[in-house]
Amino acid sequence: MFTGIVEETGEVVALDRSAGGVRLTVKAALATQDVRAGDSIAVNGCCLTSTNAREGALAFDLLDETLQRTNLGNLGLGSLVNLERALAANARLGGHFVQGHIDCAAPVIGFEKSGADHRLEIELPGEFARYIIFKGSVAVNGVSLTVAELKPASFVLWLIPHTLEVTNLRALQPGALVNLEFDLLAKYVERILAK
Repeated sequence: MFTGIVEETGEVVALDRSAGGVRLTVKAALATQDVRAGDSIAVNGCCLTSTNAREGALAFDLLDETLQRTNLGNLGLGSLVNLERALAANARLGGHFVQGHIDCAAPVIGFEKSGADHRLEIELPGEFARYIIFKGSVAVNGVSLTVAELKPASFVLWLIPHTLEVTNLRALQPGALVNLEFDLLAKYVERILAK
């Protein structure tokens, strides 16, 4: 379980491809503290198991399912990724409940500066539209954000300077894919009501 409060951005330093998938290695400072092999880390919002944790670097094995559903397959050497260690039971919940189970990757429609802030518009795939509401929560590349505007085929978020400073959202361009995880509570409510 995560909160969508990114601890740091790490840098991709190796992508070792094989028939079975990809071994991703990320250089990081904070996220490597108190982490062992087998621990869960959110990488661009995707819950991954650390297969090798040493001072300054984390390694993860990416399956085909992960590569197809997320933007992790589009990473290159030097790419920045958002990192968050799993939520400790005694920690503050500053964002919202995020599982690290990416629903889809969707393209950025627009990303523009407006005063000190930035307006981010993301395509909303129709099959997930029912999970998002005005002023509801959504995780974008693992960042807990509030929906500011809901359109028929997209949604808009506003990013403050601090969010841009501490996440990889600062490097977004129109057309870039971002990982989306829609609100967990909406999914449970849908399942309960379907019964």
